[in-house]
Amino acid sequence: MKIETKCVHSGYQAQNGQPDALPIYQATTYKYDSTEHIQALFDLKESGYFYTRLANPTVGYVEEKIADLEGGVGAMITSAGQAATMAAIVNIAGNGDHVVSTSTIYGGTFNLFNVSLRKLGIEFTFVDPEAGEDEIQAQIRPNTKAIFGETIANPAISVLDIEKFANIAHKNGLPFIIDNTFATPVLCRPFEYGADIVLHSTTKYMDGHAVQVGGVIVDSGNFDWAASDKFPGLTQPDDSYHGVVYTKDFGKAAYITKARVQVMRDMGMAPTAEAAFLINLGLETLALRIERHCDNALKVAEYLQQHSKVKSISYPGLKSDLYYERAQKYLPKGASGVISFCPKGGRQAAVTLQDSLKLAQLVVHVAMVRTCVLHPASATHRQLTDSQLLEAGITPDLIRLSVGIENVDDIIADLEQALAKI
Repeated sequence: MKIETKCVHSGYQAQNGQPDALPIYQATTYKYDSTEHIQALFDLKESGYFYTRLANPTVGYVEEKIADLEGGVGAMITSAGQAATMAAIVNIAGNGDHVVSTSTIYGGTFNLFNVSLRKLGIEFTFVDPEAGEDEIQAQIRPNTKAIFGETIANPAISVLDIEKFANIAHKNGLPFIIDNTFATPVLCRPFEYGADIVLHSTTKYMDGHAVQVGGVIVDSGNFDWAASDKFPGLTQPDDSYHGVVYTKDFGKAAYITKARVQVMRDMGMAPTAEAAFLINLGLETLALRIERHCDNALKVAEYLQQHSKVKSISYPGLKSDLYYERAQKYLPKGASGVISFCPKGGRQAAVTLQDSLKLAQLVVHVAMVRTCVLHPASATHRQLTDSQLLEAGITPDLIRLSVGIENVDDIIADLEQALAKI
């Protein structure tokens, strides 16, 4: 099936006499007929549901759909995008380990890495995504466990050279983990360019309607965790499951299995069945919405580019954009619906413009059906210093505009009246 069809049909498929829509299995607990069966479940010798913190049928069907959309061997939905990012890292890194990350990442991810995970003893080095391979290679240490980046950086709207980072990672026997939230698998499937683990904040385009927070990890199944001694958690017996060896017992699904039965089990970032149901509703129209988002965003970007009160704009769909050629390679169907631009007049002009918009909503969100706007330096990245803002590709006057699926003429008219106020 093509990806548009997978958005509708992958995952849950009704059998004879069953509900056509994905059912919500509103249950925490599952009944079994024998102690022997329960023992087999807890020894991971048999698959099944025994507690919703680990797995739930509704959630499971949506995980199957997302894994199919990305082309992976398995997926694990979490309670939030931040939870997915945290689980992806702590599944293979712990106290005394190190991770290399690009600097142009979402502010919440930067804080997770630079503050919270440092407290757990995991060190992070942040590199310019445009740095040369030798410069990035110089940051890799004997205790480095992964390289991390974003397909389309939030909110810098830069496009990552996925193959470059995947090649560097693999030369060092490391997995490349990538956040594909803004692109979605409709626009880019990073596994096809060498990425090993893909993350999403499903709260964004996958949901698309700002109704449910969520995240997901997708495992490509392609990385050889047993090729080195870097990942003992996957290649040595897990005493908490009577000596299970994930690479031996679960093969290509070793990473995602460990994430579920160990990280999810112990940290409890489980989604609800209703959350998965709502994500699935969004996924069914994802391909349609993404096409409209991209079309509208390109027209808005072309309008802003020629406006006399706009100092600069970042949108990889523009031929003049620094990342246009790279976007043609990695994002041939479109560059998402998110634009970053800077009005003339500095920070105050950005604030005035934002406060003058009428159709576009001022919200701490992005990538949904309604056009919305945010000044990152005042909101999502407010905790960063000026130097950290610049490292993340953000200036104090930058505005992040998430173009919705309304009539594009109305979106442009709203921008026109707001720009007239500065």
